[in-house]
Amino acid sequence: MKLGTLPRAAALLAVPLLSAMAAAQASPQPSTQGGLTIPDQVEFLGRDTSNVRKATAIVNGEVITETDIDHRLALVVASNNVRIPAEEMQRIRAQILRNLIDEALQIQAAQQRDIEVEQREIDTAYGRVAERSGRTRATFAAYLRSIGSSERSLKRQIHAEIAWARLQQRISQSSNVSESEVQAILDRLNASRGTREFRVSEIFISATPENASEAEQNAARIFQQIRAGASFPAYARQFSQASTAPVGGDLGWVRAEQLPDVLAQAVAEMPIGSVSPPIAVPGGYSIIALADSRQILMPDARDAVLSLIQMSITFPRGTTEPQARANLERFVQTTQTMGGCGGAQAAAQQLGAGIVANDQIRVRDLPPQLQEMLLNLAVGQATRPFGAVDSEVSVLVLCGRDDPEQANAPTFESIQQQLEEERMNRRAQRFLRDLRRDAVIEYR
Repeated sequence: MKLGTLPRAAALLAVPLLSAMAAAQASPQPSTQGGLTIPDQVEFLGRDTSNVRKATAIVNGEVITETDIDHRLALVVASNNVRIPAEEMQRIRAQILRNLIDEALQIQAAQQRDIEVEQREIDTAYGRVAERSGRTRATFAAYLRSIGSSERSLKRQIHAEIAWARLQQRISQSSNVSESEVQAILDRLNASRGTREFRVSEIFISATPENASEAEQNAARIFQQIRAGASFPAYARQFSQASTAPVGGDLGWVRAEQLPDVLAQAVAEMPIGSVSPPIAVPGGYSIIALADSRQILMPDARDAVLSLIQMSITFPRGTTEPQARANLERFVQTTQTMGGCGGAQAAAQQLGAGIVANDQIRVRDLPPQLQEMLLNLAVGQATRPFGAVDSEVSVLVLCGRDDPEQANAPTFESIQQQLEEERMNRRAQRFLRDLRRDAVIEYR
């Protein structure tokens, strides 16, 4: 984490797409053209299907092709920066097809209720995605093509998310929350002062008695991919069947009693930053990520705001292990004895280190390992070094700390909004199940 800069969404990484190769036959010596190996006598194999787009599914008359699946698959692979094993590819493609079918149903249902999404809205949202990736619209479009995807595929997903959000609001307009309901929650919060609440995200895979085994295996594969380094929010957006999918599965802050009993027990036992294996819940399986926890209506030391200096050194290419060890020991010794933040600038010059300052860092926003260490430091002390000797090694020096005076209690309006969203989510899940049941879907 770099201090002095705002975090930016990681850029998608390009993944090459491999094409199938025909078996070689005896032929005259091939010639080379710009690195390509082309036989002197070209013989084509099979039928010419270069201009054919086979319909994988037709959803109420709307065609979803193999190309649509290919483009969305490329987005999934790149956004998660993982290699999908060959044996998993067909399952992922089937899941993507189900997602595309849901998107078609969502857009169609919105249009039937005269809910229109203007192209400029889609383009604006697309521009924000490009900006978060660190690219202009033009370079982002070129990047999408380079990984085997397209603007059209991403804009289609954006269109569905906007249309579905508006349709959810429409079908949930009658979900009025009374003042007495909100006040009852406020009373319970005051009565629960000091108990814990959790920042939770979910990936929900629905299941019926007929497909429970398949759904469990699907959830287990997703869990393994996340353990291997895949992005939880990205997988939630693509594969979760809960209404929280568009926001990466984020449930926000919840108390244990707001969750099903099995999930409440799981989050109470999970370390912060961990992800649970699939848990059987009514209607399917849930994978839970615990981002944080806190005590209700109580000040939390992790809400303290720190003034920090980050000092970083890099080792020249070709540094041997003994040289790296000596440089690291010198770095530790200097940062521990430099006299705190007042001596940081001189120490940085002595070490040839980079230095960045930031006086508005919340403890809660740092990685869990650094949170615990910084909370135990006195002003002027430095953390242990972290990073990698083949790239960059850093320490954080604590220059000051402002502790929270009191906890921020939820407002009447925020509780009311949360209740309305919960009811809207439940209605939306039921509505999407109805759309799937009534849809005319042909597979080719």
